[in-house]
Amino acid sequence: MAVAVVVLRLLVCLLASPLFLLHALGLWSQICKRWWFPHFLARFSVMYNERMAGRKRELFGSLQAFAGPSGRLSLLEVGCGTGANFQFYPPGCRVTCVDPNPNFEKFLIKSIAENRHVQFERFVVAAGEDMPQVADGSVDAVVCTLVLCSVRDQGQTLREVCRVLRPGGAFFFLEHVAAESSTWNYFWQQILHPFWHLLFDRCHLTRESWKALERVPFSQLKLQHFQAPLSWELVRPHISGYAVK
Repeated sequence: MAVAVVVLRLLVCLLASPLFLLHALGLWSQICKRWWFPHFLARFSVMYNERMAGRKRELFGSLQAFAGPSGRLSLLEVGCGTGANFQFYPPGCRVTCVDPNPNFEKFLIKSIAENRHVQFERFVVAAGEDMPQVADGSVDAVVCTLVLCSVRDQGQTLREVCRVLRPGGAFFFLEHVAAESSTWNYFWQQILHPFWHLLFDRCHLTRESWKALERVPFSQLKLQHFQAPLSWELVRPHISGYAVK
């Protein structure tokens, strides 16, 4: 099986050689971050929200329970992308967005205009692993959706999440993950990973993100595995839930 993975992976890389050549020349990163990935995500997020609306409403329905004494929820979204989650946030919550790609800002502005029920605070250009612009213990909740698959260091990202959360605050997550190792889906995830990783801006198909969450000393962790109702079989395995600091 391992030999078959290597052979088929090489074949996929050969078929996608123009993309790998652009990467080797240092051109793909600029194309991906400035044009391809923001525009792709803007379109993909619409489809994803249609299929996952029920799941997101259920997950984010308990956000308001973590509001501070004032009753107003202070929320930080890590890897905000195009602002696709705004429509599911409770009215009046104050939202700070963090993303390493500044080219998402114009899409974010559009989402802000379409979701007047939330109070947008600011957009911070930073990676999830390093958010010095966000003060210690300053937010009630942190949200992260389809982001842990692409951060460079999951452990450091989650440590930053814990740093910015106030005591008793919560981390909400919704992520695609690796399929069970005995399945054909996992077999194809391994084969397509190098091409996928490059095409979708460092996204990993085979990350077992639940293990990184289980290693964090949260006081409470509620985590569920499920198969998302998506057309792409490769990203159907998902986890969702929340963790309390």
